[in-house]
Order: sequence, then C-alpha cells, then structure tokens
Amino acid sequence: MTKSQELYKKAKNIIPGGTQLLSKRPEMFGVDNWPSYYSKAKGCEVWDLDNNKYKDFSYMGIGSNVLGYADDDINEAVKQSIDKSNMCTLNAPEEVELAEELCNIHPWADMVRYAKSGGESATISIRIARAKTKKDIVLFCGYHGWHDWYLASNLGDENNLEGHLLPGLSPAGVPKGLKGTSFPFTYNNKEEFDRLVSKYDGKIAAVIMEPLRNVYPEKGFLEHIRSITKEKGIVLIFDEISAGFRLCLGGSHLTLGVEPDIALFGKALSNGFPMAAIIGRKEVMQTAQDTFISSTYWTDRIGLVASLKTIKKFKENKVHIVLEKNGSRIQEGWKNLAAKHKLNISIMGIKPLSYFSFNYSNDKEIKTLFIQEMLELGFMSTTGYYASFAHTESDIKEYLDATDKVFEKLAVAIEAKNVENLIHTELCHSGFKRLT
Repeated sequence: MTKSQELYKKAKNIIPGGTQLLSKRPEMFGVDNWPSYYSKAKGCEVWDLDNNKYKDFSYMGIGSNVLGYADDDINEAVKQSIDKSNMCTLNAPEEVELAEELCNIHPWADMVRYAKSGGESATISIRIARAKTKKDIVLFCGYHGWHDWYLASNLGDENNLEGHLLPGLSPAGVPKGLKGTSFPFTYNNKEEFDRLVSKYDGKIAAVIMEPLRNVYPEKGFLEHIRSITKEKGIVLIFDEISAGFRLCLGGSHLTLGVEPDIALFGKALSNGFPMAAIIGRKEVMQTAQDTFISSTYWTDRIGLVASLKTIKKFKENKVHIVLEKNGSRIQEGWKNLAAKHKLNISIMGIKPLSYFSFNYSNDKEIKTLFIQEMLELGFMSTTGYYASFAHTESDIKEYLDATDKVFEKLAVAIEAKNVENLIHTELCHSGFKRLT
C-alpha cells in the first residue's frame, strides 16, 4: 500500500467523505491507483507522497491554477503581503485596487464585493438579488455550489438536479420551507425558460446561469434571457466561476456580447489562492447594504494580491490565447487518435475546458482503465482537460504520445471484450453533470 493509500484510509475514518471537495475524491478516478495526496507541485508537475512525479493533464487544481502550480511571480507577491501582515484591524488597500481593476475590465459593472469561494459568491449574489427585488424564486442553469438556495430545488422534485449536478443528490439538511424557491432550466432552451417565467411571473428574484460551459449559446438565447429579465425587473447573474478568465481577460460574457446585472468570479482569478469576486451594477449591488453580508476572512490580503498579480500576468502574456491554443491541440489530438484506433468518442467543451466521453455501454470501465494506464505513463489524466499556461508544447506532445499508446490498448481490450480484466482498482465514480 502506498503512503497516499494509507493516508486516505485514515482520512475516511476522520473526515466525512475523505476529502473536503467532491471533485478531489480518489473514487472519482480509481481509488486504488490515484495518487490522492501531493507533497509538492510546480508548473504542471506534481509529486505524490512516495515521490512519484506526474504531469497534470487533468483539472489543474480543479480549474484554479491557470498559470500553473506555484507560479514564481504570484508566490513572491503573496509572500511579501504575508510579511506585511495578511490580516489587520484595518482594511487592505488592495481591496479598492482590485475593485477598480475588475470594473475597468467590465465597463458595465460599478461595484464589487469579495468572498473566498465560488459557492459563497453565488449565495451572496442570490441574497443581493432577493433583497433588491423583495422576491424569492430563483431560476438557474448550471452548477452553482452546495448552499441551501441551490439544493432546495430537490425538495420539490428529487430529479430537478439530475442534469445539473449529481443524479439522486439528496437535499438532506436543507430546510423544507425552501421548497418551491428554485427551479432549473436547460441551456439553449428558450421555451423551457419562458414557461418558468410565465408560471412564476411576478415572483422571480433572479436568474443565475453559466453563460458558457460545454457548448456555445444558440443565436439569440442569452439575448432573450437578458431581454426578459430586464423587462420584468429580474436580476440576471452570470456565474463565471469556471469559464471566467479563460476565453478572454475577464468574463466569457465579454466575448458573447451580453451584459448581466451581476457576475461571479473565482478559480482562475487568483491562480490557486482562495478568492472570489461579485461584481455588478450599482443599483443592484448597493442593496448589499440593506441586508447583512459580512465575514472576517473576506478581508484577508493574500487573495487580493494574488488576484492583482494574476490579472497582470494575464495581460502581459495574453494567457487566454495560449489556453485556447492548448485546448485546440488537445481536442484535435483526441479526435485524430480516436480515429486512428477506431475508438468511438465524443468531444465537447470550450477549448480551455475540454472533455471527451467513451460511447460504449461499459464507458465507466473504459474510463477507469484510461486513467489507470495514463498514470503508469506518468500523467494524471481523465476524460477532462483544463488548459494551463504551464502546459508547454513539449508537455502536450508527451501527453498525446501517451494517449496514443493508451488508446491503442483500449481499442484492443474493447475488441477482445476484456476491459474489466485489466483494471486494478474500483471503478471511478460519476462526476458533475450540467444541462447543456
């Protein structure tokens, strides 16, 4: 048993679920093979507790390390801020500097509030929207965190989140009084959205959605939602936690040409340091003063400094162009290698957030074997690829060479119908799903 396996066995006894984040659970990849814990990471390289080195071509810190692990410039800025004290009774001046920067990047926005995680920022935005409109119902499209307002959707119908999060997700612990306060709609489905607006007309506080995720919006879809929400005085919130700072400097909505009332940022904003931002129009954001939204560690200096340095590096290096290029090479590589080995796969996602799926009845077994064999070749890899500035051309070539070898092995195993016999771990669990 490896040191990671020993530690995870211990963790399961003292940490509910074994990890703090569902997406980091070893069961998502194959619990007996996945390294689970890291001793250090740099660029796109990760060392586990047994000092095995891998290149991360999976989720790069679950989408947070767009510039790579332990970026020298960001780390140096953070270390200097620590020496000046990360926390104080007074406020860090970087609060104002970052707010100005975010509003300059998004000219439609006037004011900014901060938090430390995506789920927090989504919940803050919902509170602001409800306070502004004095209404309760929320319509949503996409994944927006773990908080009560979101999971309340499953109080009315246990299948409401089937396509958004995890099938059968239990709303245990969510107050039953929240039943009937949040409802999902499908991306690119104007008719479904219109039916919900009509059904709950006059009661809707907010529409919160990922403006872009796995597919691009159909012509007029976002514009239609913007028009309806503006007409009816509904606060439109764009959740940019995943897509933000990947297609351009700022939110993906800047490339789509539709402006919300509030936008949420996290992950790529601060390259691995806890930070989230809620930006919005003054007439909406000022309502935060009419309710109570406050927390000590939203005022720490590290996240602010890391965000400012990350934005500076994005500007100087045109990082979004590199992410698009890397994602294109990966998607094209998957396509060509699948054709070469006659594997039936589907490729989806915007270039910086790419995915593929195995189109077979035993797809979970094939995916588990893919992860297992890529680890053997030194790559932390799954059927998703989050592009990073740290992935060099040679890194990508090595990854695709390894994928070539593994795809060949998979094709042979599928033909021989012995995929299961080659797996040395429990099957990987299902991951997040969204309505796309």
